Amino acid sequence: MSFTTISVVGLGYIGLPTAAAFASRQKQVVGVDINQHAVDTINRGEIHIVEPDLDKVVKTAVEGGYLKASTTPVEADAYLIAVPTPFKGDHEPDMAYVEAAAKAIAPVLKRGALVILESTSPVGATEQVAAWLAESRPDLTFPQQAGEQADINVAYCPERVLPGQVMVELIKNDRVIGGMTPVCSARASELYNIFLEGECVVTNSRTAEMCKLTENSFRDVNIAFANELSLICADQGINVWELIRLANRHPRVNILQPGPGVGGHCIAVDPWFIVAQNPDQARLIRTAREVNDGKPHWVMNQVKATVADCLAQSGKRASELKIACFGLAFKPNIDDLRESPAMEIAQMVAQWHTGETLVVEPNIHSLPKALAGHCQLVTIDEALATADVLVLLVDHSPFKAIDGEAVRQQYIVDTKGVWR
Repeated sequence: MSFTTISVVGLGYIGLPTAAAFASRQKQVVGVDINQHAVDTINRGEIHIVEPDLDKVVKTAVEGGYLKASTTPVEADAYLIAVPTPFKGDHEPDMAYVEAAAKAIAPVLKRGALVILESTSPVGATEQVAAWLAESRPDLTFPQQAGEQADINVAYCPERVLPGQVMVELIKNDRVIGGMTPVCSARASELYNIFLEGECVVTNSRTAEMCKLTENSFRDVNIAFANELSLICADQGINVWELIRLANRHPRVNILQPGPGVGGHCIAVDPWFIVAQNPDQARLIRTAREVNDGKPHWVMNQVKATVADCLAQSGKRASELKIACFGLAFKPNIDDLRESPAMEIAQMVAQWHTGETLVVEPNIHSLPKALAGHCQLVTIDEALATADVLVLLVDHSPFKAIDGEAVRQQYIVDTKGVWR
């Protein structure tokens, strides 16, 4: 069965680019999202997130009649579920959005349809989706019931793209395809090959789920090493960036760069899915998460110490002091604030500081609710002209382009080594 109509459920940072990629190959794509603002924005040919080149692809696809958005699912040949999977309680995976998506598409499923879960999920999630669908549609058969002969094919295929480069990596990167049966994997591969230039690498659904968690846990552990080094170097009076630059001249050493912590919906979340299912075995993965989760609090202590020095030297009262936080996003040159350590630190600064807290974030137009009323969103020039203490949290390109001579402040906390 060919794929004429494709439905993408969840039109966020992964779902919308994926929908646009299929639509750019002149497939009929219906994106589904509960966010009416996102739906209306897309149907105007515009986008509600920041991602290079995505706006052009969406505009062309909508104007050509290949992409439209809706708040309710429609009948399609294939469904991709790309909704959030946050955690709840003590870092337990929250599958409520995935369950809601599965139950939303169940009434419109037709025999021969393909359902792919893209959301980062704990091991066994794809089988759970198939179980939810089977419960809702007893008139259809699913892989756990009928194997290769199932009416509905179900597979798992995690995204592995870098925010800021999604429209390139979505097409170029290899995809891991984890079908519940070989037929499921083959059909999922056929679907992605509509736009994919990379290779579809086939495995089973549980291995594919674990692969996604493993990739991000590997990165988290490596970042934790760099972040832990930065704490040690601060105590020893050593420049951590110089140290890493020297150590990386070893032919088999490649230490990453430290920062204020780890953010985003993948690296800051996925390792906890492994820990939750394997609490006794995942000791290193848990420790890495704890190191990275603790880094914002260490940065906050650095801010407090720097403010104390500034007060002692300037003679000002704390209420007269202005602190400027540079960056809120979880990584450079995007607007994504999910799990952002920069956001966490800005909140801590605003709650602790009795004076004015300024925020510079060139990729957003208004402060999120957590900061609104506590901070003032200002430009780079305003912050440099008025702030007493600068806190560099994200190495956005505009921040890296600031001439050193324009930074007159001597009281700086630089978590990225940009102004060192």
